[in-house]
Amino acid sequence: MNNPINRRDFMKKGLLAGVAVSSLHLPQLVAQDHGMKLGLVTYQWGKDMTLPELISACERTGFRGVELRTQHAHAVEVNLSKKERKAVKKRFEDSRVTCVGYGSNYEYHSPDPAELKKNIDGTKAYIELCKDIGATGLKVKPNTLPEGVAREKTIAQIARSLNEVGKYAQDFDQLIRVEVHGRITQELPVMKEIFDQVTESNVVICWNSNDTDLKDPGLEANFNMVKQWIGDTTHCRAFSETDYPFEKLFGLLKGSGYKGWILLEAHSDPQDKIAAMNREKKLFNEMMSRV
Repeated sequence: MNNPINRRDFMKKGLLAGVAVSSLHLPQLVAQDHGMKLGLVTYQWGKDMTLPELISACERTGFRGVELRTQHAHAVEVNLSKKERKAVKKRFEDSRVTCVGYGSNYEYHSPDPAELKKNIDGTKAYIELCKDIGATGLKVKPNTLPEGVAREKTIAQIARSLNEVGKYAQDFDQLIRVEVHGRITQELPVMKEIFDQVTESNVVICWNSNDTDLKDPGLEANFNMVKQWIGDTTHCRAFSETDYPFEKLFGLLKGSGYKGWILLEAHSDPQDKIAAMNREKKLFNEMMSRV
């Protein structure tokens, strides 16, 4: 453990395995969903819920975890005091809902050095928040490859930035979850180019279930292109509102030994959120029963 490379590998394995270990308290669900657990991203269905309301909604519908999103009504932000952060952590510990992580909007493609530094510094502040509230990782994203800048230069800059924040996150036992996101950068060959230059093992991919996943040579080939870097979170649109082949995706995840979170990131805004969550949980269980 004195070797920094071994320490990083150990830390990543421990964080990813910890999610599966925590589910031992619900063996009947593990048998049903092969270790994959359903959770909620607060965009859009949880954006107007306070933290108590959010946790209650997840408990009532059987969603087992939540990824908090910045600038939403639950108001878990870096301006919280140490005492307030402890209160957030305890609220989750006293519930049946896991604080999976935090969804930030930090990105690293800007050619402006001041803007890039602002995003890196902000990332580090939210890494500390994640540790304090009991989360295991921070979601970040690439968002584009700017015009007028060499493609290779931006890709290298994004990778260097991820390595910097990843190294920082190791001291707080956090993963950096890189969402497959953005114009151009959501293309999986581009994500591969970025991750070919990522050296920190706690920097992982958050699969985002984009339509671009289905481009030639197809979902399976695109999945296999980056599967070595897929971490413990997968974002999915509402199952009932898209024709994305989720069942095939879940089969690929299962085949790769995935034991992480399936996090619902719905784009609609139904009036009855509880009914909508119950509907999606039912569809999730049905798909998992066939995988």
